Amino acid sequence: MNTTTDTGPESSQDSSFDIVDDSLKLTITNEDREAYKRLDQFLAEKAPGHSRTFLKNLFLKDQIVLSEDSPIQPKLELKKMPPVGTIIEILVPPMLPSVAEAENIPLEILYEDEHLVFVNKPAGLVTHPAPGNYTGTLVNAILYHCKDIKGVGDQKRPGIVHRLDKGTSGVMVIAKTQACHEGLVLLFSTHNIERVYEAMVMKNRCQSFGNIESLMARDPHNRLKMKTSGTRGKKAITHYKVLEIYDRHLHMEFKLETGRTHQIRVHTSELLKMPIICDSTYSSRNEHLMKLGEDFKAILGEYPYPLLHAKILGLVHPITGENLRFEVPPPKIFQDVLNLSRNILDEKRGT
Repeated sequence: MNTTTDTGPESSQDSSFDIVDDSLKLTITNEDREAYKRLDQFLAEKAPGHSRTFLKNLFLKDQIVLSEDSPIQPKLELKKMPPVGTIIEILVPPMLPSVAEAENIPLEILYEDEHLVFVNKPAGLVTHPAPGNYTGTLVNAILYHCKDIKGVGDQKRPGIVHRLDKGTSGVMVIAKTQACHEGLVLLFSTHNIERVYEAMVMKNRCQSFGNIESLMARDPHNRLKMKTSGTRGKKAITHYKVLEIYDRHLHMEFKLETGRTHQIRVHTSELLKMPIICDSTYSSRNEHLMKLGEDFKAILGEYPYPLLHAKILGLVHPITGENLRFEVPPPKIFQDVLNLSRNILDEKRGT
């Protein structure tokens, strides 16, 4: 966060703060505890140039967190001031371009009407402009494909009501009108949709089906990662079943009851101890390839994305009431790994 602040002489007894890279660190002092009864009031006063609403949104997105340098680790609540000595870090994302530009990027359209469009997003395509990926995103492609979509929802990500990680392939829906956008947002917020994923995960033993429930929050030590938490975060529920068992890995299916950032990747790696193959964020890709062997290494090569695919998306059309459900097969590299796994298994069985 590029912020210049003139504290002036009257701020000499206020909370101490340091601007580090793209974050602002604030240390709670005795004077702060006396002056402010609520954390949101304190933040609005101490984070220059940002409204209380903007800061609340950052808090809800886990971008206002306890610093790893904080000597105490209380639970942060907007309605309460934390204890003296608490160090809070505000992670303000860099400014995006005010309006995304249309780009002629090919799209695989699964269904389209005047209200919405379903697409099969390839692995490697970012959903919307963000730091490091201001162009070449699904939003840029949709703006080219749907000429009248500007102004639907957020102007920086028009039509977008959910997202898939850059490395995740599969079905997505985009709103083309404001009324449809609002209806889709409601469906996703109430989890009244069907979302089914498949993945190849490391390990060869797991109960055949089960449910995972946890709280999830941003990792305070690495803002690019999420983690489960016993005390803070949002509820995350994943239902899983094993589809096929191989020597060192599994083919699994996941149904999401909630849709938190990196939900399946965190639940598999952290709670099941079964990371998704090639997920270098939550495990070691090189270790996966070493354990799987040369045949798999020949297929995956330098492939940089987790073998995770959003294969089914089903919902009730918010305007027409029609039941819509689309299923797409995983990308070729996923299928190649699957075919090799089955061939090796068949050879061992003598079939």
